[in-house]
Amino acid sequence: MNAELFVDVTPDHLSLALMEDKRLVELRKETSNVQFAVGDIYLGKVKKIMPGLNAAFIDVGYEKDAFLHYLDLGPQFRSLQKFLNIASTKKGVVSLHKLKPEPDINKNGTIPEVLTAGQHVLVQVAKEPISTKGPRLTSELSIAGRNIVLLPFSDKVSVSQKLSSSEEKARLKRLLTSIKPKNYGVIIRTVAEGKQAAELDKELKMLVKRWEEHTSRIKDVKAPGLVMGEIGRTSALLRDILNPSFNSIYVNDEEVCKEIKEYVGLIAPDRQKIVKHYKGAAGIFDQFMVNRQIKALFGKTVSFKSGAYLIIEHTEALHVIDVNSGNRSKSASNQENNALEVNLAAADEIARQLRLRDMGGIIVVDFIDMQNNENRQKVFEKMKQAMASDRTKHNILPLSKFGLMQITRQRVRPEMHIKTAEGCPTCNGTGKIAPALFWPEKIETAVKQAVQGLKMKKLILNVHPMVHAYLKKGFPSISLKWKFKYTHGLKIVPSDSLGILEFKILDNDKQEVDLS
Repeated sequence: MNAELFVDVTPDHLSLALMEDKRLVELRKETSNVQFAVGDIYLGKVKKIMPGLNAAFIDVGYEKDAFLHYLDLGPQFRSLQKFLNIASTKKGVVSLHKLKPEPDINKNGTIPEVLTAGQHVLVQVAKEPISTKGPRLTSELSIAGRNIVLLPFSDKVSVSQKLSSSEEKARLKRLLTSIKPKNYGVIIRTVAEGKQAAELDKELKMLVKRWEEHTSRIKDVKAPGLVMGEIGRTSALLRDILNPSFNSIYVNDEEVCKEIKEYVGLIAPDRQKIVKHYKGAAGIFDQFMVNRQIKALFGKTVSFKSGAYLIIEHTEALHVIDVNSGNRSKSASNQENNALEVNLAAADEIARQLRLRDMGGIIVVDFIDMQNNENRQKVFEKMKQAMASDRTKHNILPLSKFGLMQITRQRVRPEMHIKTAEGCPTCNGTGKIAPALFWPEKIETAVKQAVQGLKMKKLILNVHPMVHAYLKKGFPSISLKWKFKYTHGLKIVPSDSLGILEFKILDNDKQEVDLS
């Protein structure tokens, strides 16, 4: 399997697209100043105690108070509070390995026993704000690295259950137990398999240093305030998924490219050369056919094989996916085999859609009815196999007698929603547009204004691929005439993301020019 990551950086947004064997499997879009991401650590202030829920609402600076349940405080909560009290009054690093731990809190205790209104607490975002809910918090802090996860205030060393070799599990556990500092726990990740002591020790020291550097500034943080931000989404995604199958990472921004190259050099020094700065005139998602796949994959109806398709509906409570065989022509005697074939192909596409849209909560899949129990089991096994590469925690139940499969998938951030239907850019829903005959003239007027009015020597004109073909056809083409008439610095670039009667003019830094 060949994996490629494309990073599209604009002034307002950062978009990440992961493709496996040229198929889009993950997409992340976020504003450049994203806040309250999973992994961020905040100094919060207790706003309200809710004994009935055995929980508290914490002010972390979000418009809605965040939720912290008693069971998410962690056994070492008193040690955490002791550390916080010292760090709030002392300048410099508070050495955790020198701190005398406090007794664990009662496992079956209540929230008023440990928290009071107005109290300051160190908390970490476990779930991002979703819909009308604020962030979900935990006080069991963790700092994720490539091979290990550091757990301040814990002394336990645990190993990923996905590691199959008991000998390797024992080796890694012995190794980390011998090198970790006191009062720090460690979770050993699956990718640590086969890693040697020097590499793990280097990463452990780096994570401890990161913790100490950020917590040494608690004295200067005013609650509510950010203490430690999770690393950038691009780096976090790389940390979790970078493997030998990666053959390229393309970034259209020089600074972000440099940052990613440095991070890859840190976690996998021999793989730095796969990070490449994309400098093409066309948008990075257009050049590598990402936008084309987005348009095809994010609608309500998704085609996947020989006319078969999925219908995906979303509600507040759950997601429903209906599998349809479409216009496949099979004889009636082959109905069972036809249903099995479509259902097996659907399982692959459904697993892809769950990752792509980051759908969480309860998902109900209505497969095509099959009479044979053995065929139902095949579909169940296929779904488990297809979702094996999904890093998000999930659970799959076998098909019911009605052909329904229930899937639960952990939801830690809002689901990805992209509208694929395009509104008319010229009529604004009225159904009437200016004569198409005059459309090239309208574009030419904009080019003229940019060159003569704004004194632009170099500009990029983004148009729909069909308009691009029209402007380029013949000799001399319309585009060539414009170059001679206005400026040789004019580049005309096709863009799949534009409607047929839309265009954009960009400057040399690929920033859109306002001609209003």
